[in-house]
Amino acid sequence: MNYLGNAKSVQALTVYEVWRDRFLRERLRPAVGIAIFFAFTITVYFLGERFFARQEFKSVYLYTSAAVELGLLTCFVLQKTSFGQRYPGLLFLAFSWSLTVVVQLGLAVAQAGELPIFTWILAFLIQATLIPVRWRLHLISQLGVLCCHVGINLVLNLSLAKYTPFKLTGLYLYLFWICLICDLSVYWYECLQRKEFSTRRELESAYQQLEVAEAKYRSIFENAGEGIFQSTPDGRYITANPALARIYGCDSPEEVTAKFTDIERQLYVDPARRNEFLRAIEESGTVSDFESKIYRSDGSIVWISEKARAVRDSSGAVLYYEGLIEDITQRKQAQESLRLFIHALSHDLRNPVAGMLMVLKNWQTKPGDSIAIPRSVLERMIQGSEQQLRLINSLLEVHAGELRGLVLHFDAVDLRAVVEAAATDLEPLMNEGKATFKILVPDDLPAVKADKTQLWRVLSNLIANALKHNLPGLNLTVSAQVIKADKLIINQNTAKQDTDKLPLTNPQSPIPNSPSSMIYCTVEDDGVGILPEQCEHLFDLYVRGDRSRHSVGLGLGLYLCRQIIGAHGGQIGVISTPGAGASFWFTLPLAENFR
Repeated sequence: MNYLGNAKSVQALTVYEVWRDRFLRERLRPAVGIAIFFAFTITVYFLGERFFARQEFKSVYLYTSAAVELGLLTCFVLQKTSFGQRYPGLLFLAFSWSLTVVVQLGLAVAQAGELPIFTWILAFLIQATLIPVRWRLHLISQLGVLCCHVGINLVLNLSLAKYTPFKLTGLYLYLFWICLICDLSVYWYECLQRKEFSTRRELESAYQQLEVAEAKYRSIFENAGEGIFQSTPDGRYITANPALARIYGCDSPEEVTAKFTDIERQLYVDPARRNEFLRAIEESGTVSDFESKIYRSDGSIVWISEKARAVRDSSGAVLYYEGLIEDITQRKQAQESLRLFIHALSHDLRNPVAGMLMVLKNWQTKPGDSIAIPRSVLERMIQGSEQQLRLINSLLEVHAGELRGLVLHFDAVDLRAVVEAAATDLEPLMNEGKATFKILVPDDLPAVKADKTQLWRVLSNLIANALKHNLPGLNLTVSAQVIKADKLIINQNTAKQDTDKLPLTNPQSPIPNSPSSMIYCTVEDDGVGILPEQCEHLFDLYVRGDRSRHSVGLGLGLYLCRQIIGAHGGQIGVISTPGAGASFWFTLPLAENFR
């Protein structure tokens, strides 16, 4: 850490020195220009004194000012060259000594024993004011003037007899304090500049780090898979990220903040959920796994889970709420599917188990310790048990099919044989309900390409539903025939019959990708019938009939029937009128179409 800190300090110092040299070069330009103008005015003054003054004029002053002007002009030229750009310190000394040393040399050449101390003071003040950096250069320039003064006096044996020792001492003392003040002012100014520069660099670094952090936060905010939000206590969204916009069905986060201004009434399907959300945060400061149904922008309903906290000011008042929102609709659907599965298991196993139980109880009523069971009954019980095992396996496949598709084991299946098997398994229920059952399936009906077990499930469900949801004495008929595919038009789950007793509704919506011919099978009853509004959604999940059909769970079996028939490439529907019975129909492809 110390090494890194030292490295940063060295780097900052290097950067400061680069800035300081640039500052020196930039300040030399106006300083040289001012000095040139100053020397020019002095030269003009001396010219005027030479021609207009009455007393004797000393030409050395004119020559000295001209030499100063020449030295400054040389500095002016050099500062634009690469030498001046590379060595601004040397250029500074040349500028300073042009105003001081050149004057001293001029006076020495004229054998004038004068001490141009006021010229030096003016030069030192000018350079300290205009170029307040590199105090060592200022000290060198001052020492150079003094060394030149002493050296010239010694070499040329010049006398300063016109100055008394006391006065000379006073002048040197005055010069010392001027130089000290100038050097200290430059030093302190440079220290201040260095500190300010370092602080500014640290501030810039902090801003850069802040920008990096903000960019990272912005990236997380923009690309997060979960919705991120801030909302006010009165129910308005302050901020939203793109993920939240997608969850809510909006095109942009701005649409979320503009549209949802009353979360309680606009968002939640149950408006009371907003108050529950606020109460939960008020009690514990946060909420987690807060699940609710909400309306999306298009009016559809989805499930969300919220995780949020309250942000408060120093007095404890809530400023806003912030948190995450996750779309859990698929998870909820998976939970419901698992619950599609448990109900289906109990629903489909109940029929054969109930039939077998009725047979066993009937035999239990017979007297004697030993009961002789006819082989036909035993075989039926074995078949029923085998059917239950196949049913359990098929239910497991159906549940897996909800996740990765229904797995079917296709074969050429005799539809009449499957109908007879389903009727045999349900015979106890038919006897209990005093139902009359007819099979109008031709013996020569072509085989269908189907999964025999799954097809048995469809027929068993349709027959069992008719028996359970009607009064005793029902007449049931199962029929089948071969039809042309272009005569069958599907409109959701319902259809109407034409003169040929085939479903026909919208001639603009034929069955897509269907073979030329198919099997059309119906399960008809003369029971209480179904209302038209129920027919439209009868095959949806968990849809139940009304009391007129004594329904306790009609939609589950029919939903499974639709899944199975759809997986076979067929269609299923219902035709019914209240009081006139119902006709459930489905289609299956012929086995010969797959050869």
